Amino acid sequence: MDSLTQSATAILRQMIATQSFSGDEKNVSDIVVKFLKDNGYEPEQIGNNIIARCKDFAEGNSTLMLNSHLDTVKPAQGWETTPTEPIEKDGALIGLGSNDAGASLVSLLMAFIATDNTGLGYNRLFVASAEEEISGPNGMYKILPMLKGKVDAGIVGEPTGMKMAIAEKGLLVLDCEAKGKTGHAARADGINAISIAMKDIDWLHSYQFPEKSPLLGNVKMTVTQIQAGTQHNVIPAECKYVVDVRTTEKYSNKQTWDIIQQHIQSTATPRSLNKNASAIDENHPIVAAAKSLGIETFFSPTTSDQAVISGAFPTVKMGPGDSARSHTANEYININEISDGIDGYIKLMKKIEL
Repeated sequence: MDSLTQSATAILRQMIATQSFSGDEKNVSDIVVKFLKDNGYEPEQIGNNIIARCKDFAEGNSTLMLNSHLDTVKPAQGWETTPTEPIEKDGALIGLGSNDAGASLVSLLMAFIATDNTGLGYNRLFVASAEEEISGPNGMYKILPMLKGKVDAGIVGEPTGMKMAIAEKGLLVLDCEAKGKTGHAARADGINAISIAMKDIDWLHSYQFPEKSPLLGNVKMTVTQIQAGTQHNVIPAECKYVVDVRTTEKYSNKQTWDIIQQHIQSTATPRSLNKNASAIDENHPIVAAAKSLGIETFFSPTTSDQAVISGAFPTVKMGPGDSARSHTANEYININEISDGIDGYIKLMKKIEL
């Protein structure tokens, strides 16, 4: 194991052992800040977020952001080990956040340090963000105003098997409520809110938006939660359900919401309209560098902080690990994936002409 991989793995073990649920990242943020200071950097801690400039930072140069997130989801059921106890077994490091997105964060961190003072010709900012898993106000939303106008492009570290996502679907979560009128189930009075919701849900499952994205396909709508009724003999006056909508660049989240609300009887309240779809020009220098290295590009159905950054500056999503392991019991990252991640980031950064 080379020294960069050893350092990355050591930091990742500390991160796994430190609870860092969304909004509670202070202790894990302190770990990364200490490492940066020990290596001669002057990181800025903004809430639980971290921003660090490369040592060869030069005013007037273009700037590339290297970003991943510090927070984890809460453990899923079914863990066979303690989620916050890092365990190395058969070449893998098991622990909560190891794959999503600890491996990306530490690999980017090592690449950030390894490429300093190597004459890349552009600046690098290492940015570790908080509250990514909940799209919280104290993560990327908080620090993005400080980055706008100062960053030209970015790499967002997420588990993609080091393939490069050049487009990403947006996310729109709707809290819906169908309103009826209570009544006795044995009589013909009352208006059943479940029946209203069923008609709406049928439309949500079958409707096809006219414009199809050549990159991301169709807008996808999925009802994921439903709640109604108080007892067996009472017609429910309300039925609440949640819709997960994955949007494309053909429709903003606001446009998508407007279309949905025009077609259903239920009220639909968006939790946020900010996580729009994102895409980077296929001729962008980052994409060109990836293609020259034979890195596979793809279009991602999942969301990340890319959706928050969308419109501020172009980004790609790329990192070690496998998205299918995220948010699962017994989450793990293979040590060789971290090594390949560090190496892959360094090679890419040396090829980019920003």
